[in-house]
Order: sequence, then C-alpha cells, then structure tokens
Amino acid sequence: MKKAFRLISFLEGVSYLLLLFIAVPIKYFQGNELYVKILGMPHGILFIGYILLLILIQKKMKWNLKTTLVISLASIIPFGTFYVDIKYLRSF
Repeated sequence: MKKAFRLISFLEGVSYLLLLFIAVPIKYFQGNELYVKILGMPHGILFIGYILLLILIQKKMKWNLKTTLVISLASIIPFGTFYVDIKYLRSF
C-alpha cells in the first residue's frame, strides 16, 4: 500500500503543479479554459485518492495526528507531496 501511496502522491503533486502553474495562468491570461478542464478532473480524483490512501496507511505507518495533518496539508501546498515523499515515505 505504501507504493500505491507514493505513486498517487507523486501524480497528485505533478497534476497540482501543472494545474497551478500552467493551466490556471493560461486560463486567466489567455482566456482559454481548456487546460483547466482537462487537468482539473484528474487532479481532483488524485487528490481524493491521496486523502483516502493517507487515511488507510496512517495506522500502518504509525503516524501520529500531527504527522497525519502535515501530510494531508502537504497536498494543498505546491511541491508539498514531494516533501512528504522525501521526509516520510522513503525512509520506511
């Protein structure tokens, strides 16, 4: 399950960066919503998967509430999921 969480974490992080730094600027500076529409749904699904897997893996990894909150908040901070991978997932 840890490998699945690492994969979802990586994909969620990449989709968030693409959405935030490519799709949204194109939407607001060029008026083209296509990229937001294309990237929005996959990112949303990956975000939900990230949170669900976090809940499932939390006890197995023996994370306390503080660690779990940090990992969950990392999903809304750009590059946060990559930090989680380095700090919490690679060491186990």
